[in-house]
Amino acid sequence: MADDNVLRQRLSEVLPHLNEQQRRILLAAEARSLGRGGVSRVARASGISRATIQRALQGEPEQLLEEGRLRRAGAGRKKARELDPGLVPALEALIEPVTRGDPMSPLRWTCKSTRQLAAALQAQGHQVSDHVVRNLLHEAGYSLQANAKTLEGTQHPDRDAQFSYLNRQVQRFLKAGQPVLSVDCKKKELVGRFKNGGQEWHPSGEPEPVNVHDFPVKALGKAIPYGIYDVGRNTGWVSVGRDHDTASFAASSIKRWWEIAGSAVYPKARRLLICADGGGSNGYRSRLWKLELQGLANATGLNITVCHLPPGTSKWNKIEHRLFSHITMNWRGRPLVSHEVIVELIAATTSRKGLKVQAEADLQPYPTGVAVSDQQLAAVKLYPHSFHGEWNYTVRASRDTS
Repeated sequence: MADDNVLRQRLSEVLPHLNEQQRRILLAAEARSLGRGGVSRVARASGISRATIQRALQGEPEQLLEEGRLRRAGAGRKKARELDPGLVPALEALIEPVTRGDPMSPLRWTCKSTRQLAAALQAQGHQVSDHVVRNLLHEAGYSLQANAKTLEGTQHPDRDAQFSYLNRQVQRFLKAGQPVLSVDCKKKELVGRFKNGGQEWHPSGEPEPVNVHDFPVKALGKAIPYGIYDVGRNTGWVSVGRDHDTASFAASSIKRWWEIAGSAVYPKARRLLICADGGGSNGYRSRLWKLELQGLANATGLNITVCHLPPGTSKWNKIEHRLFSHITMNWRGRPLVSHEVIVELIAATTSRKGLKVQAEADLQPYPTGVAVSDQQLAAVKLYPHSFHGEWNYTVRASRDTS
């Protein structure tokens, strides 16, 4: 037994550093030196089968080295695709996207994991493991993929024309030194010790503890960040509300931007261009939005032009990838435990291209369901543009006489 332990120790130290041919030569030499029972002792010590060691004993080293090969031509375990020619076609049939709608498909309502695929293939009579399925999928050019948000639904026939019109307006305003804003309301965030997507550096084994369930805390409510991105200066402003995302909240946020930041950096501004989504609190169908724009124009003395993105294209709004994406990265993995924390995290957001952000809390109430009468709407100095006047329009300040 002691001799077997010595043999096991010696082989465990040497075998990992040898190729297959060299291992066969060594095992045969060890078995030959031990004499009777040597094959069994070497098999126990090395974990290699007796048949393999016996075949090594029957061959000469010169024959094993013939033509520089490690094994005879055609030797070794056959690949699954060679042993079962129908395996790959059967696997490809299972992973075809159309099987999701095929009532006869065994994977119609299951996740297409390698274990599920292997089980389905075994049910068809194929001898295959989930590891073999994984290798076959990689060989066929498959990999794990997440969903990609690329389908925008039905496109408006003037989609591209509206983008071109909006871009021309942006260039015209920027060339004249007039402010251009991209605005939108970011996703509402639960306030409290809730899990936030992403990861943050912590000592190993000491993650930030958060609530198991995402039940809103009534006392804290939600945070409603309305963002304003200054296209010409690469700066952002975010008002963090806690009541409702309404047109009044949106207009109030833009007004605060002008009072705190805009008027100082654009002292000679006479016009303002707002690029906004087609829906939401600043949607082109909202009567309250237009009424609030009139109040904003009167308060700032600016003629306000609004160009809406065509329906279904909100992801192309500049604020999404110039401001909101950086805010999300800045607070990733960190619980948004209070409105104050949210404001500080937003204000600390930067980017490699020099983005600077200001933020403040807006504690004012903004009730929903505010009705705007026809008389109120008629009082708005609204001037639709000749191209899609519902998407492109200007609201003039009441004191403007041009």
